[in-house]
Amino acid sequence: MELDAILTLLALAVALALRPWRMLTSARPLVHEAHGTPAALWTPLLATLVLLPWLWALPHITHMPLQLQWSGACLVLLMLGWPLAVPVLCTVGGLAWLLAPALTADEALSMVLWHGIVPATLALGWGVLLRRWLGTRVFVYIFGRGFVGTVLSLFAASLLAQALGESIPGISQDLGKIARWLMAWGDAIVTGMTTAIFVAYRPQWLATWSDRLYLAPPPPDPGQTKS
Repeated sequence: MELDAILTLLALAVALALRPWRMLTSARPLVHEAHGTPAALWTPLLATLVLLPWLWALPHITHMPLQLQWSGACLVLLMLGWPLAVPVLCTVGGLAWLLAPALTADEALSMVLWHGIVPATLALGWGVLLRRWLGTRVFVYIFGRGFVGTVLSLFAASLLAQALGESIPGISQDLGKIARWLMAWGDAIVTGMTTAIFVAYRPQWLATWSDRLYLAPPPPDPGQTKS
């Protein structure tokens, strides 16, 4: 647990050093949101704080025999950006701990790190690589970051957690890998579909989206220009 605490505090310190509150304005939440203004991030932020703690606490509230943990961290990253996502995910873990009496403080800390901060950080790195390799295309953002990036980030984070001693109660390590792989796909389907909907109807709810980058017309073909 000491390692979990150190890594969580380190990520939180870096995120706070970037002053994520600058992404939000002093405007009250739930007021009229103009497209592209930072005030629009209040809606996904509040929705995350209301819904995600229940999803994190659900396996411990219902005492499910197979306690597979939902994440949602990659979607939070796409909506809020990494500096704001880290303190929000820490808050989500604290709220989940309050909601589930069976959830211990150590388990909540592990959940914040391995189901929240680590996959969100891996998804951030994956997004940087995609922009470098494939450029800024709408399909790359929705499919590459929303779907593929979620699968890879969540599964990689779960393998790291399992290598450091985290296990799913009642099943072997090999079956645990299969269960984590399937959960990563379920999370990715929801994240990819939600990302596509937000790009089409609520792009202001995605801090990592930019109309200027992803909807810009392609550069002219040099061959056609000469002709």
